[in-house]
Amino acid sequence: MMVIHLKKEKDKPLRMGHPWVFSGAIARVEDEGEPGEICSVKSSSGEPLGTGFYNPYSAIRVRMLTNRNGRFDGTELCRRITGAAARRAALLDGATDSCRLVNSEGDRLPGLIVDKYATGLCIQIQAAGMERLRPAILECLARNLSPAFICERSDADARQREGLPGAGGLLSGTIPSPLVVRENGLRFNADITTGQKTGFFLDQRDNRRLFKSYAAGKTVCDCFCYSGGFSVYGLCAGGRSGVLVDTSDDALAAARANCGLNDIDNGKYETVKADVFDWLRKTDRSFDCIVLDPPKFARHKGEVDAAARGYKDINLLAFKKSAAGGIVFTFSCSNAVDPTLFRQIVFAAAADSGRFVQVLHVLSAGEDHPFNIAHREGEYLKGLVLRVQ
Repeated sequence: MMVIHLKKEKDKPLRMGHPWVFSGAIARVEDEGEPGEICSVKSSSGEPLGTGFYNPYSAIRVRMLTNRNGRFDGTELCRRITGAAARRAALLDGATDSCRLVNSEGDRLPGLIVDKYATGLCIQIQAAGMERLRPAILECLARNLSPAFICERSDADARQREGLPGAGGLLSGTIPSPLVVRENGLRFNADITTGQKTGFFLDQRDNRRLFKSYAAGKTVCDCFCYSGGFSVYGLCAGGRSGVLVDTSDDALAAARANCGLNDIDNGKYETVKADVFDWLRKTDRSFDCIVLDPPKFARHKGEVDAAARGYKDINLLAFKKSAAGGIVFTFSCSNAVDPTLFRQIVFAAAADSGRFVQVLHVLSAGEDHPFNIAHREGEYLKGLVLRVQ
């Protein structure tokens, strides 16, 4: 096994539980092997700190798997996969049949995501180490979870940063067409072959349910609506009317289809193809409930300043278009924008709007998206529910 020797005083993050070793923390590599091989990590004094996947092509040189002298092999891999799936069992009932089963570092399986969609699975392999374990992963999933199909969507930017080509497609079984999933009693089409993420924003399940509790009798504006998840919840709760705004024809078509799946009268809502920033600036309408769920504005730290301007602008516009006592659900899915910074940005937008803004809820991804408490980067989704006076 190759050995990674850290520089002096660079071991503290690992001792505190952080799962990554960056290139700048490494003093030398002993017996360097192939990308994705398991290595031993030692402090500058030679103390074992654990084992992990090594990749010389990534800024994240090591993704930790064990602490100190722990071992990681095929048996442990499958134990962690099945254990993670078992911990989600209570989430799956007659009202909900889809959720995330494995959440990468959050389940001590760095670089592996497994999402359950009805009777099948969609996987993402984002790290070279997990790529080497692909046969064992697929065998474990098939043997222990008995999915009707397994589809792969390993097309995220993270894979490129690992020096891996994109990979995707149907790996086993047959995907129903259409693939309809259930979430809190509502029905949605999931496009797991070409849709965003692995086909549906499973991480917003609990936040959509909360939105439902605010929407009865209200006018709803769903910005960056994608497939209309928040609008479906709001209109099914008795929302008076809805406006769904997105730049994509495909997204708006998917949103209309999901409204139809849930028997929402098409006279209760309209879809608008537009840049959300421009549309909010130009419209003279105000709304009781506004959702801001934009795509990732910052993919890395170098884009944080520009992202902050974008988040401030869109929240300022939403505050200006909120009716008195209106509710704003606002989100950021940018890893590089931490919860504290996001709240500061929204505070600045509130100050510039001249409105009195109250925080009602602080939001994150659902419990099927756990993150390591020492791994701030895993807390990618953050949100606020605000009342605007």
